Amino acid sequence: MREVAFIKQNKEKWLEFEQAIFGKSKKNPDEMASLYIHLVNDLSYAQTYYPKSKTVVYLNYLASQIYQKIYKTKREDKNRFIHFFSTEVPLLVYQYKRYLGYAFLLFFCCLSIGVVSAKYDQDFVRLILGDHYVNMTLENIKNGNPMAVYKSGGNVGSFIGITLNNLYVGTRCFIYGVFLGIGTFKILLQNSIMLGAFQYFFHQQGVFWESVRGIWIHGSMEIFGMVVEAACGFILGASILFPKTFSRMNSFKMGFKNSLKIFLSTIPFTIAAGFLEGFITRYSIEMPIWLSIFIILFTLSVIAFYYLIYPFIINKKINLNDVSTSQKPFI
Repeated sequence: MREVAFIKQNKEKWLEFEQAIFGKSKKNPDEMASLYIHLVNDLSYAQTYYPKSKTVVYLNYLASQIYQKIYKTKREDKNRFIHFFSTEVPLLVYQYKRYLGYAFLLFFCCLSIGVVSAKYDQDFVRLILGDHYVNMTLENIKNGNPMAVYKSGGNVGSFIGITLNNLYVGTRCFIYGVFLGIGTFKILLQNSIMLGAFQYFFHQQGVFWESVRGIWIHGSMEIFGMVVEAACGFILGASILFPKTFSRMNSFKMGFKNSLKIFLSTIPFTIAAGFLEGFITRYSIEMPIWLSIFIILFTLSVIAFYYLIYPFIINKKINLNDVSTSQKPFI
């Protein structure tokens, strides 16, 4: 069958799927499951005969949306909270993985700008961090503890203050995506350049390794989480700029809902980073080197696995389930 005929034959059915996705038509869980099986059949057929067409992209998108709708509406005993983090968010991360890639690319580019600027402009670090902070850090380095700034204040107070501030920054990074992604880019640019300049400053002072042992105990989750939050902002902006086959309003609603879910998944990591910064980082100089390295690698591995590897595992698992539940050939 030619692709044009295939589309014409199934167009009404696919429009019905869209109506179900956006809640314009009410479907019970069994009806949604039936629609999903039909859609998987159509997708399998399209992948076989029109592998590089936009039809495959469109059907794959509908399939992922209906799958999420099924798990949202059907009655099940599985804990909703666990399902949210173990299945729903990873599937969304996989769906929007290119935006996470864009966010990381911009992060490393801006980080490099900060490093290069600090290297060739002696006043750049003071411009970014402020004279007071730079002078205080130089005094701490002179006293033999470059990370002494993290010892200021009590453990609990630091934990609460740092966590609230990081949540505030992360929320802005996400919400500012509504300005077509420009607001998100500005926040990511500022923080990435600051980080690059900050780290190069310690390199200039000959205490780079000491700074890594301190900053990245909490920074692995904090910075990684910031990049994910930036990706959420870009998803939000893209939903306005590129509505595809949907109305701009429906595209925005869907983009906001999906990006919000991914953003919410970063909150536990932000809280964990705040805990580490408030209670653990202050002892980075005193603790054994192997322990600080272990904490850094462990925290980085956990968050990297969740956002970079686990989504592919879940998506593959879901696709295998699709094959096993849709043995009926497409006619």
